[in-house]
Amino acid sequence: MNRKTVHVALYDTVADWEFGYATAYLRDTTFHRAPRTPVEIVTVAASAEPVTTIGGLRLLPDRALDGLRPEDSAMLILPGAQLWDGGEELAPFARKAAEFLDAGVPVAAICGATAGLARKGLFDEREHTSGAAGYLAHQPGYKGGDHYREAAAVTDRSRGLITAGPTEPVAFAREILARLDLLEPEVLDAWFRLFSESDASAFEALEAAAGR
Repeated sequence: MNRKTVHVALYDTVADWEFGYATAYLRDTTFHRAPRTPVEIVTVAASAEPVTTIGGLRLLPDRALDGLRPEDSAMLILPGAQLWDGGEELAPFARKAAEFLDAGVPVAAICGATAGLARKGLFDEREHTSGAAGYLAHQPGYKGGDHYREAAAVTDRSRGLITAGPTEPVAFAREILARLDLLEPEVLDAWFRLFSESDASAFEALEAAAGR
C-alpha cells in the first residue's frame, strides 16, 4: 500500500483552527480518488514535550523537528502561532521549510508562518499570500512584494509553496488537497463550495464521490 506521510508542525500558541480542515480530509479518504490512498499525519515539534495551542489544548508531538528529512515526507504544513511574531524562537521551522523546498518537497504555510518564511527569504522569488501585504512588508529581510497575490490561498506549483491568511483554513486545505492530488477536481470543487459557502448543491457531487 502506497502511504503518503504529511508532517504538521506544532509549537506553543499554534492556531487550532488553521490546519484542522486539512488534516481531517487528508485522513478521511471518503472523497479521495481511487485507490483512496491513506495519508499518515505525523506531528513535529522542537522536542517531544507537549505543546499548548492558542485555544488551550495540550498536544503531544509525534517526533522532534531536527530528525525530520524531506525525503520522508510528502509535505510540511506550518500553521500560524503567536510565537511567529514574538521573535526567532520558531526560526528552526523556517529553516526546515527551506530545506524541504530546496529538496522539491512542498511546504504549506498559513498566517504567522508566512511571516517566518518571509524573514527567511523564501518568498523573494515565489508567488505567495498572507493575511495582508502590509503584514509581510514589515518583516525584516522581506523582498517578495512583487510576488504577493491578493487571494484566499496561493499555490506556486513550480516552486512547491502554498500560503494562506489566518481567515482562510478551508482555502488552505483545498490547496493542500489539490497539491497532493487526492480528490478529483470536480469533487474538490464541491468540497470547497460546501465548507466555504454552505452550498447544499455540493452534497450531490460528494455523495457520488463517496459511493465510487
